[in-house]
Formats: sequence, C-alpha cells, structure tokens
Amino acid sequence: MLKDMFKKTYTRIDTKYRSSKTEEEPNIPEGLWRKCNKCSQPIYVEDVKNNYYVCPKCGGYFRVHARRRIEMIVDEGTFEEWNRDMEFSNPLDFPGYEKKVLAAREKTGLSEAVVTGKGNIGGHPAVIGVCDSRFLMSSMGYIVGEKVTRAVERATKEKLPVIFFVCSGGARMQEGMVSLMQMAKTSAALKRHQQAGQLYVTVLTDPTTGGVTASFAMLGDIILAEPKALIGFAGPRVIEQTIGQKLPEGFQRSEFLLEHGFVDKIVERHELKDTLVKILLIHENTGNKVTFRMAEVFNDLTAISAKKDYTGKTPWDTVILSRKSDRPTALDYIEKIFDDFMEFHGDRYFKDDGAIVGGIAMFHGIPVTVIGQQKGRNTKDNIKRNFGMPSPEGYRKALRLMKEAEQFHRPVVCFVDTPGAFCGLEAEERGQGEAIARNLFEMSSVKIPILSIVIGEGGSGGALAMAVANQVWMLENSVYSVLSPEGFASILWKDSKKAPEAARVMKMTARDLKKLNLIEHVVPERNPASMENLSEIAAEIDTAMRVFFNEYQGISGDEAAALRYERFRGM
Repeated sequence: MLKDMFKKTYTRIDTKYRSSKTEEEPNIPEGLWRKCNKCSQPIYVEDVKNNYYVCPKCGGYFRVHARRRIEMIVDEGTFEEWNRDMEFSNPLDFPGYEKKVLAAREKTGLSEAVVTGKGNIGGHPAVIGVCDSRFLMSSMGYIVGEKVTRAVERATKEKLPVIFFVCSGGARMQEGMVSLMQMAKTSAALKRHQQAGQLYVTVLTDPTTGGVTASFAMLGDIILAEPKALIGFAGPRVIEQTIGQKLPEGFQRSEFLLEHGFVDKIVERHELKDTLVKILLIHENTGNKVTFRMAEVFNDLTAISAKKDYTGKTPWDTVILSRKSDRPTALDYIEKIFDDFMEFHGDRYFKDDGAIVGGIAMFHGIPVTVIGQQKGRNTKDNIKRNFGMPSPEGYRKALRLMKEAEQFHRPVVCFVDTPGAFCGLEAEERGQGEAIARNLFEMSSVKIPILSIVIGEGGSGGALAMAVANQVWMLENSVYSVLSPEGFASILWKDSKKAPEAARVMKMTARDLKKLNLIEHVVPERNPASMENLSEIAAEIDTAMRVFFNEYQGISGDEAAALRYERFRGM
C-alpha cells in the first residue's frame, strides 16, 4: 500500500514538472535549428547561411544548391541563364528514367543537374556553370554535357572566361554510352577554348567523381578546390571493393590532391569570390603595355652601376655568401617586387614540389608569371623545400606555368637559387634527366619574354632548367657554375679540400660571367644580401626590370623566341 501511494505521488510530481518545463521552453519553429551531419551539434540555420553554408561549430562544409552558389559568387542582378529548358532525352528508353528526372525537377526546381549562364564577378564578365548534387547526384547525361558544351562554345565566341563549380557522382547510368560520349564532347569544346587563348577555371566541390572528374572538371587552366572535398575518378567504396584494402584517412580529399600535384589552390568558401576576382583581373589585363619613364629609369640604373662592388672578396668568399642561410629567398623577392602574387601548385602528374614556387602576379600593371627555386628559412622549412633542390615534378610544375603564361601572353620571371637538382633514388625513378631536358627543349621556343635572375646558388643543370631566358642576371654575390667547387675539385684533383682553388678557376662569379658574355646584368650588393637590405636590392631589381619590360613588351612572341635562340646559339 505504501508502495502504491509513493508511486501515485511521484507520477503527479513528474507530470506537473514536465508540464511546467514544457510551458517554460521556447516554442521553436520547425526548420530554425538543424543538426550538423558532420559534428552532430545543433546549429542555427540562419548562422549557417550567414557563414557561407559552413558549420559554425566544426567548420564542416555543406553542399550548396546551384542558385545559392550563384547568389554567393555572381554580382546581384547580373546573371543571365542560358539553355534553361531543354527537351528530355531517354536515348536507351531506360525504364523509369523519365519518372526519376521529373521527380528531381520537382524537388530542386531545376530542369537539369547544371545551371549555366553569364554574369559579373566583382564587375568582371564571365561564363558560369554550377552543378547541383540534388539532381541525380549531378550525374552527366546528354543534357548536362550539351549545356556545358554550349556554354563553353559561346564563351569562346564571345571571348569570355569560363568558371565551373563542379560536383558529380559521375556518368548518368541510365544513358549508358551516350553519357560516356559527353566526356569527349565537353573536353573537345574546352580544347578549342584553350586554343583561342581564353581562360578556364574550375572549382572542385564535394563530391567530384567519375566521368566528370575525368573530363571538364580537371581541365582548368587554374584548378581550385574547397577544403576536404571528395575528388577522384573511382569512388572510395569502389576502390576498396576492388583492391580489398581499407583506404587511408584523407585519401581523395582536396588536401590529398594538392599534395599530389592536381590542384592549384585550396580556397576557403568565404575567400572564393575575392580569389576569382583577382584571377579574372589579372587575366583581363593580359597584354597590358606600360610605358615607363625611361629617363628616370636610366638615371636609376646609372646610379646602380656606379655603386662599388663589395670589395676584398675571393671567388670562394662569394660561394660562401651565396649559401648564407639569412640570404633572401625567391619568395622574399617575389613579395617585395610584385603585387597580388597568387601561388599555384602541382605538376598535374604526381606531386607538388616545395623546392619550386610559382604563380601569377602584377608588375607595375603588367600581368606576369613568376617562378622561383625556393630554399627554406629554417630547418623545418628546408626539409619541406628539400634545401632548394628540385625534383622532376618541380621542373614539370615550372614548365606547366610557363606554357600557361604562353597561352595568355604573359612574360615570365624566374628566380634561380639551387645547389643543383635533387639526385636521390626517387628523382631518378621519376625521370630527373628527362624533366630537365624537357625544360631546356620547351623554354627555347616559348613565345613570351623570359627573364631569369640568379639570386644565390646557380647549380649546374638544375639551375639552367630555369634559365633558358632572353636575359640572365645575377646578384653580385651569387654564383652560377657547371658543378659545385667541391664536386669540381673532387673530379679533377681528387681532393674536395681544393674547393677554394676550384672556385677561382671555374669563373663562377657574376663579374666573371659578365666578362664571358654569359649573363647580361649584375645587380650590385653594397652589402651582402640579407633581410635587412632586401628592400634596397629589390628596388634595384625593380628598376632594371622596368628596362627589360620596356624593351620586350614591344616585340612579338615569335621574336622573343627567336632572340632567345640566337642568344644561346652564339655561345
């Protein structure tokens, strides 16, 4: 009986408490709060929208609908949609296919899995395409392939850049081989766009897989990616089933592709529009000619030439100075001399080599491609940069950027600073000799002006692979040689201790090479280059570069290549 009384009392109290609690809780309308599918935390929907559809708790990226993506990227009121409604096609008469497409249209409000059109991004006109994963996982069938192709063809005709935001599950299975043919069709249209000298940028989002990856997604002149996006040809599940192994953490994510050389840059969503504006601005200004006030420039150069050399040096002293750890690196000069530098990564074959950096920038209003051999600033950085010794993928990255510069008629500036090409086992396995030879071969005929500046060590073929240029300059305390003095002494005299004597007979200093007519200009260092006098030396390089650009921007690409050939032919 006592037990029954206690039970009734507890029930009354509990009911009253729950009733009171319900009355006190706020009445939250359905849809205001959601659960993040990555961190499982409750998130306020409005906060997510204001944060570019990124979870404010864990930073996880949500997939963005096509029209919302357009709102985020394209200037308000400027988007004009193309080919919105196209007649449904069921080439295989696949059962139930039409019903699936109609359901996807009703769910998304879209006619197909991609939206294409024209709009302004930061005031710069561009053709834009956006895939929407809600529509049959943005798989590519005939209509998707046709919309992409028509957009590219019209962009080529109107001389407009193309930007595609890509996501896809791959081929549209219900269309069989017709779907497969869209890979070739879209790629062929993009080839014509490239041959016309027009820009194509892709932004890879989660997920980008299958036939779309193996066609228009990976053909960008510039390939950007959102963080942690799944990107690959075969999906992870397919690979695991095929090889019978568990895939490593991070496999096929954006960061994995950046490391392996297939993505130029990973861009946070809130920075994406600004990044695209910068890319469009630089490419819009391609072919810009700037007339420098040469009287001022020549006065500056006369003052530079009058500066006395850093006296009392032996050639071996110069070797030591060229190797000093506090000597400014390529990135230091790039940051001082150029505006709006944007680094790009990867050789599109195997890896991104930290020993070579490169990208696009502006020099006094002239768009340029800048490439440098990069040493580290400390031990950790040197390990990342392999102490400035490039591997084959580094040279292939440099050549890729030069060929891209040729497409857009941009001059190239190279900063040379390497003890030599990396000579490890893996470098030989991946074709170090072929990569260097290919650079010499291709650089000889690239139809743009090239300037190379030796800022530290110019070691053997590893340096020459970045110095097949119209002009080669050297900083006063840099060196450029067939081999290191230690190696030279070991080979000829069987004694590496004779390196100082080797440095003397090798004629490897800037002044020696200028007398031999192997370089065009010596940039003086009143004091050995360091971070303390970086601004002064960078200003001297800037002055001399204005003379170079004033001379070469008036000649054609064919003339630039011919002059480069004659330069080396006379040696």
